[in-house]
Amino acid sequence: MIATKDLSKTYPNLFKIDAELHRLVQKIELLDYINPTNIEQQKKEFFASKYNINPTFKYRKIDFNAHKLQQALFSQDIDTIKDEETRNFYRDVIYDYSGLIQCIETIGKGKRFYFNGLKSFGTPTEKDVANAQFILHFKDEAFNEEMFPVFNVEEAQSYFIEFSKKFNFNYSVKLSNKISAAAMVQNNTQTLFLKKNHRYSANQLKVLANHEIGVHMVTTFNGMSHTLKIFHNGFPKNVETQEGLAVFSEYMSGCLTLYRLKELSYRVIAADSLRKGFEFRETFDLLHNQYKLNREEAFNICLRAFRGGGFTKDYTYLTGLKKVYNYHQKKEDLNILLSGKVNISNVGLIKKWKDWGMISENPYRNFAFDSNNNQSKTIEFILENLK
Repeated sequence: MIATKDLSKTYPNLFKIDAELHRLVQKIELLDYINPTNIEQQKKEFFASKYNINPTFKYRKIDFNAHKLQQALFSQDIDTIKDEETRNFYRDVIYDYSGLIQCIETIGKGKRFYFNGLKSFGTPTEKDVANAQFILHFKDEAFNEEMFPVFNVEEAQSYFIEFSKKFNFNYSVKLSNKISAAAMVQNNTQTLFLKKNHRYSANQLKVLANHEIGVHMVTTFNGMSHTLKIFHNGFPKNVETQEGLAVFSEYMSGCLTLYRLKELSYRVIAADSLRKGFEFRETFDLLHNQYKLNREEAFNICLRAFRGGGFTKDYTYLTGLKKVYNYHQKKEDLNILLSGKVNISNVGLIKKWKDWGMISENPYRNFAFDSNNNQSKTIEFILENLK
């Protein structure tokens, strides 16, 4: 790769704008704000109401001036970037981050948040819902002791630390009751959050290790290694690719189960219920009484879908998985997708930047991508036949 100083001379406006955007978007981490601060209390009250009174979630206050940040974003002189494709890309970056700011500042404000979120994440199509229903028609697998939740959060933490040793990067681990997932990576602080009161199965530990560390943490540290900071901050609409890549890592490592695919399918059903105007309790009723999920699973899926005021992001795990699976079937280079928080639709641009000498080789890789360890014919059949 060409030295950073030489690159800055060759493409001065590009690097100036990229650096300024990096400075501006440090606090635009949607997951920092969208997870309710009173999850456990509201879950108890919802269960006590016999599932009749919708939860009232509270959220962390934003700690930046959204209006000033919007002004600063749109003050960037994008037209000074000479290459048309790169110029259009950075214009999309500004619109994307502007949309995320609008999402953050309307969290907890009902439909205002929901409609802002649609611009960033979209909503399931009829095809997406049909794919979810296709998966849900498969008969449940026989009970496997690896699926029984027996490990506490301290044991999970030890497992993840041991799993991470082969990657040779350093990150923080924090325990929290204020996250809606069993585990999540915070990109801007290189932190793995684990849910305090959660019990983990042996399979879930493998799933989360390959998902959160094998992809989300790898793309965080690879993104930080590149001269262009957009690889760390995130390409426009990168969530579908990133989550699809993470679930694909579960598949390649041999720990993706039908149970997990059904979980992702229920998330699609929940996201689709937002479009239909369902309330929290109505979607819970759909999952708990019609689909027969236990109340903890049904609540958690509803929580993920209704946080903020209606958050559709979760349907993209399944759509992203299919796109990454198809990409791999064409023998395309998965390592490009690990170069940071990128979008699969920008692979051509990434290759161009690499030819220009603006991107170095990734310092970290996903070991699960070395070979396909999936042993399930059912999983293979499903992934081949998703539309």
